[in-house]
Amino acid sequence: MANDEVILLDFWPSMFGMRLRIALAEKEVKYESKEEDLRNKSPLLLQMNPVHKKIPVLIHNGKPICESIIAVEYIDKVWKDKAPLLPTDPYERAQARFWADYIDKKFFDSGRKIWTTKGEEQEAAKKDFIECLKVLEGALGEKPFFGGDNFGFVDVALIGFYSWFFAYETCGNFSTEAECPKFVTWAKRCMQRDSVAKSLPDQHKVLEFVQTLRKKYGIE
Repeated sequence: MANDEVILLDFWPSMFGMRLRIALAEKEVKYESKEEDLRNKSPLLLQMNPVHKKIPVLIHNGKPICESIIAVEYIDKVWKDKAPLLPTDPYERAQARFWADYIDKKFFDSGRKIWTTKGEEQEAAKKDFIECLKVLEGALGEKPFFGGDNFGFVDVALIGFYSWFFAYETCGNFSTEAECPKFVTWAKRCMQRDSVAKSLPDQHKVLEFVQTLRKKYGIE
């Protein structure tokens, strides 16, 4: 795979893009990152993801793989010489996919509503967000990582959101650590990995990005 051409179409604050950055780093895959302007999408993005027209897109030897979770699975399958991200046991693999799906369907929406709303709607979003966190804490249990002793698929799917927590907490006026300390301990453990630390943007930079959008949309 040494001569492979790997390109990642990305946008720096995207927690979905972060998944691919982490997966590629875990597998030690060299790639070219192309930052997209989502208000002025490149012809390459529109060509490579004509259905959704969204990032991230992994382009491997000219062929696009769209949707972040699908792309993480692809990376795991193609670059097999490093430790697998998905469990080998069929039941455990199904469970990992279940939790990744939960994160995409429930966790993303509740987090987004915290910074895009105010008043009662925001309070409801905060409650929903913390409930989701507690469900995820339950799935983590006493394990170091969601897959057990090893950093894996669900950890990759979830840890990118951590870079947004400061923004969520600032906009929503709450503390994740006070509500879900076990979750924050897990996140800090993940952040000790080079693949994660180098793939996630600074939390203050994410907050500035969010505050700019809130002003633009008249939420503040």
